[in-house]
Amino acid sequence: VQLQASGGGLVQAGGSPRLSCAASGRTFTSYTMGWFRQAPGKEREFVAAVTRGGGSTYYAGSVKGRFTISGDNAKNTVYLQMNSLKPEDTAVYYCAARDGMLVRAEYDYWGQGTLVTVSS
Repeated sequence: VQLQASGGGLVQAGGSPRLSCAASGRTFTSYTMGWFRQAPGKEREFVAAVTRGGGSTYYAGSVKGRFTISGDNAKNTVYLQMNSLKPEDTAVYYCAARDGMLVRAEYDYWGQGTLVTVSS
């Protein structure tokens, strides 16, 4: 599967952008889909995931209640709706896919990343 992330940009604190991850090659419901982010000078971290088939969603504590992961089968696209953004959410956001059900294990496929910059 190939993944193409988009939707990043400069956003004011409190803003609500939506990131998209378009999948090609196979339907995204065949995979566990995740969003990760890497802030400047920091390691990449888990943000959110939805298990294969859309059964369950998982979130990092820092974004729970503010971010929502969802998918559109018709568009073969996974979204990350981000609300109430904070400057500390500034990062390059990556979508990823893995063949198994575990959301915190190693992911097999990665998109190119989209930069989200939150201004205060």
